[in-house]
Amino acid sequence: MKNIRNFCIIAHIDHGKSTLADRLLEYTNTVSQRELQSQTLDDMDLEKERGITIKSHAIQMDYEYQGEQYVLNLIDTPGHVDFSYEVSRSIAACEGALLIVDAAQSIQAQTISNLYLALENDLTIIPVLNKIDLPSANPEEVTDEIMNLIGCEYDEVLRVSGKTGEGVHELLKQIVERIPAPVGDPEAPLQALIFDSVYNPFRGIEAYFKVVNGSIKKGQKVKFMATAKTYDADEVGTLKLKQVPKKSIECGDVGYIVSGIKDAREVKVGDTLTSAEKPATQPIEGFEEVKPMVFAGIYPIDSEDFEELRTSLEKLRLNDASLVFEAESSAALGFGFRCGFLGMLHMEIVQERLDREFNMNVITTVPNVSYHGYSKKDPETTILINNPSEMMDPSIMDRVEEPYIKASIITKSDYVGSVMTLCIEKRGEIVNQSYLTSERVELIFNMPLAEVVFDFYDRLKSISKGYASFDYHPIGFRPSKLVKMDILINGDMVDALSSLIHDSNAYYIGKKMCEKLRELIPRQQFDIAVQAALGTKVIARETIKALRKDVTAKCYGGDISRKRKLLEKQKEGKKKMKQIGRVEVPQSAFMAVLKLND
Repeated sequence: MKNIRNFCIIAHIDHGKSTLADRLLEYTNTVSQRELQSQTLDDMDLEKERGITIKSHAIQMDYEYQGEQYVLNLIDTPGHVDFSYEVSRSIAACEGALLIVDAAQSIQAQTISNLYLALENDLTIIPVLNKIDLPSANPEEVTDEIMNLIGCEYDEVLRVSGKTGEGVHELLKQIVERIPAPVGDPEAPLQALIFDSVYNPFRGIEAYFKVVNGSIKKGQKVKFMATAKTYDADEVGTLKLKQVPKKSIECGDVGYIVSGIKDAREVKVGDTLTSAEKPATQPIEGFEEVKPMVFAGIYPIDSEDFEELRTSLEKLRLNDASLVFEAESSAALGFGFRCGFLGMLHMEIVQERLDREFNMNVITTVPNVSYHGYSKKDPETTILINNPSEMMDPSIMDRVEEPYIKASIITKSDYVGSVMTLCIEKRGEIVNQSYLTSERVELIFNMPLAEVVFDFYDRLKSISKGYASFDYHPIGFRPSKLVKMDILINGDMVDALSSLIHDSNAYYIGKKMCEKLRELIPRQQFDIAVQAALGTKVIARETIKALRKDVTAKCYGGDISRKRKLLEKQKEGKKKMKQIGRVEVPQSAFMAVLKLND
């Protein structure tokens, strides 16, 4: 055990985490030059294109230092705020972390939030200044910021370049010297922390784990403590670029297990793996069920593809256990699914993967969050409201509570005013404002999650010219005055456009939505009324004028009654058409509601 080092890399998106991991793999000869490609550990096309890590990965490296052989286990983590629970479990499986900061971009919001996660788990932090080869790098200033943030000495901050490989050999030495070896009891009953799982179409779910106490052997009966299910360990091994089967995985090491599990929901990230014959008494602390934060309806464009969409979502869930869905139907869109996502990026990725991997063209409804409702009859029982159609009648409703988040925004001091204005407009309350340096400010707000779901992130980026970084975590539910706003087109309610919004915003959002729909819905042969209503009270209206044929063009001269007769006849026809005519709402209208301020 004394020669094992388990570490992870924590960094904000685009600070060079995957590129630095490539250099570590190259310099320890884990990957041959032929197999090496940029972002080797990111195996999804989507990850390479966007430069983000969506799925965490683990890889083992062998390294010789001062005549001794060391085993280095790198547990790569996703950088985005949506996947913060996965990051916390990966961090719990390590003893040390490389804190990577881009020398050109300085410290960002997710760097700080993931750093706090690492400090809570008592990890040894090695600060690393990356991208020092860039012409815009500012190493001295950023080093000072890192020293202020974690209270280290100037010499402890390592300077590397993931691109050129400068300083990487020194980094490997420091990993061996500064990160402690794992501690555990090899004789105790087996306890292994599951930090990730992947789906293999031929072998089922493969779970990745770190052995905390005891050891795991091939063929042994193992038990998952959260689901209480027992399986045989058909194969155990370590994770190089390809899997390497072993007879057993000893205490302190990281490995994988194949046991023919068919359903991703049976392997929960953060669960404890133990022996079925001699089980551990307690699971490893920190396990919690992943709860979706954002809900949206996903509908096939062609209703005949409903079953195909179900199959695609089920296949997708094999790779992504945090995706939740159930069937629902809508009068406007037909049959589809109500899906729960970890956040907006997660939702975007699921949509993109449905399109790329399964060729599914889908319509996504307005995303909303989950509310807690309480009725007057039974004010103690919580009723979950995931969909505007589930909102109770105001006459029997006691109160509604909405989820709040603690948002941390780091920006340049020039943009503090405009960022504050945006957050206050989104019903945020400022909690703290602290200057990290004379140029950079950290603002902390308590805000309703529903306000962030819409267009908050895009607007934050535009008002700060791309210089603001944003991170959040949930802080519970608070009572709120919410109303259900319906959109009526030609008097018919379009349920897919209904939304739950705060009373103070209702008029403004209703007016904006009507204006937007007036632009997007094509003109018909008759007038179309687009209305926003709270219950029976209409709060905003726009009219899409009819396309009209000039029926009086052939009348020149003569009595006015001839013209009037033709106009009256046309009017009757329009009236009849209005009664039987149906208005098709284009797909772009459902997405446009998200971008009301464009």
